[in-house]
Amino acid sequence: MKYLYLDGSAGLSGDMLLGALLDLGVSPAAFKKDMARLKLPVTIRVRRVRRGALNGMKVDVAIRGKGSPARRFEDIAALVKRSGFPAPIRDRALSVFNALFKAEAKVHGRAFKDAHLHEAGADDALVDIVGACHLLDILDIGRICSSPLNVGSGWIRTSHGVLPVPPPAVAELLKGAPIYSAWAEAELVTPTGAALIVALADSFTALPELCYERIGYGAGARDLPGFSNILRVFYGRGEALRPSKRLFVIEANIDDSSPQVLAAFLDTALEMGALDASLSPIVMKKGRLASKLTLLAEAGKIDDLIAGVFRETTSIGVRYFPVERRVLDRARERVRAAGGTVAVKVSRLQGRVVTAQPEYSDCLRAARKSGLPLREVQRQAVEAYRRGKKKDEEKK
Repeated sequence: MKYLYLDGSAGLSGDMLLGALLDLGVSPAAFKKDMARLKLPVTIRVRRVRRGALNGMKVDVAIRGKGSPARRFEDIAALVKRSGFPAPIRDRALSVFNALFKAEAKVHGRAFKDAHLHEAGADDALVDIVGACHLLDILDIGRICSSPLNVGSGWIRTSHGVLPVPPPAVAELLKGAPIYSAWAEAELVTPTGAALIVALADSFTALPELCYERIGYGAGARDLPGFSNILRVFYGRGEALRPSKRLFVIEANIDDSSPQVLAAFLDTALEMGALDASLSPIVMKKGRLASKLTLLAEAGKIDDLIAGVFRETTSIGVRYFPVERRVLDRARERVRAAGGTVAVKVSRLQGRVVTAQPEYSDCLRAARKSGLPLREVQRQAVEAYRRGKKKDEEKK
């Protein structure tokens, strides 16, 4: 299993990601042949171009004729399912489209089922999203990490009028992701690019410790003055990526709050970006029984989380301090269980698998749909993973 680290300092779009992935060594001719499965009225052109000081692979999707009608999510889902791509690729692509349609629906004040992508945008997005998921599968990428994203600045003209950068759909999609603006007065992150990264990335961090095998360069559509509109991706073995961030522990001793309020705040803290949240029983001075609230968070989240503690609980003071941690190399693999697709979280130590844990929410959904007990679905998912791993070992 491989990793991909994206350098988003020059922005991110669907065509930039396609170009960067193709530049890792995938045949453009084979890619175009595979994309024909979508049966779209498009012509795909792949070429090498120069952007500023760098060269990169550029992917252009030209619409033939009048293009296709505006498509809703259900239309996209039906088209993707008819394409003949394997289930893991289809599921990955639809998770990206789900994020994109949710953002479009919210910013335009529509119900999810009524949101749509217009003609060329729908065809472009299908090639970009399904194509990216297909290339990730070909390259055996199980883990994706991204740098903070440079979204650009200024204003853009759209069918909805002149909008600030980042435009509303991009801003909605990138909630919780680290962004900044530098060097270019232009839109650098597109809605398709934002949807791809938030749906597929496991984490965001500045350039971490990594050992890579190849670098892919994907070119953007514009040649901006004094600026290389290029997405770089670093590609290597999964265990060679070691993201590290400065983390903080936030603590508060609380003896005058109900357990329900504190339990509810744990969910709130996780939604606000805490990496972990827990409550421990303690005994304070004069024998008072109390709870110790403990949160683990990245540096950029601590101010909001501390404000949340004061707002949601009865605490009048907190303490916080930096900590270090070590984590196993982790990746997600998808298997079939109980008639559905279940993600399995795989953790490795020095390249060897030490745990394989099915995703609870996927198993619960499959259990409810199939009528099987949850633990039976979990067992099937683990068995399916083990069978797949055994087949891979036998092939070697």
